[in-house]
Amino acid sequence: MDSLIQYWEQGDAIGRAVAIGLLLMSVGAWVVIFWKGWLLRRARRDLMLASAAFWRASDLAAGRQAVAEIDREAVLLPLIDAASEPVASGTMEARALPEAQLTRRLRDSLHDVLMRLQAGQVLLASVGSVSPFVGLFGTVWGIYHAMMGIASEGSVSIDKVAGPVGEALIMTAAGLAVAIPAVLAYNVFGKLVSACEADLEGFAHDLRETLLGVQARSRD
Repeated sequence: MDSLIQYWEQGDAIGRAVAIGLLLMSVGAWVVIFWKGWLLRRARRDLMLASAAFWRASDLAAGRQAVAEIDREAVLLPLIDAASEPVASGTMEARALPEAQLTRRLRDSLHDVLMRLQAGQVLLASVGSVSPFVGLFGTVWGIYHAMMGIASEGSVSIDKVAGPVGEALIMTAAGLAVAIPAVLAYNVFGKLVSACEADLEGFAHDLRETLLGVQARSRD
């Protein structure tokens, strides 16, 4: 902590800007980590429970009601609503076959849900890839700034060089400290989102086949 305070006091505007940038990236990454961890945990659990409850229901309306009571993050409910959404007459959509209409609505709804689940991933990836280089730049600039200050004094010794250089190297460690949690979280959340995507695609496929079967039997 003392070294960080000394680095801040001895640094110039650029060095302080680098330190502030790393701090902001760290805060942003941890906010996203806690938020997405909470969201994906709820979504993954509710998805399994809601899917099972839907298929135990007697009809589509009862299934929707059962899902609405469980699906807190609304990952499954939009697919059910899209499947039962009426088609406006006189539109290009109405000219397509019922199978194509249903497929398009389910696909669009699935994409919307996945976009919500993937929110924040770009920030984590950006922080994980950029922060080490920002920290390295802060180290290089800090060493340059320290060397210029030592040179202006007219005398150079190991004691005078070691302190400022060691303090500047803290920025490299700070960049890694910001990057590592962001990269780990990005990988973990990516796996969870992929698992949710596979379950949602399976549900959408089964729902499509079920509704098309109901329509075929009703025509008979």
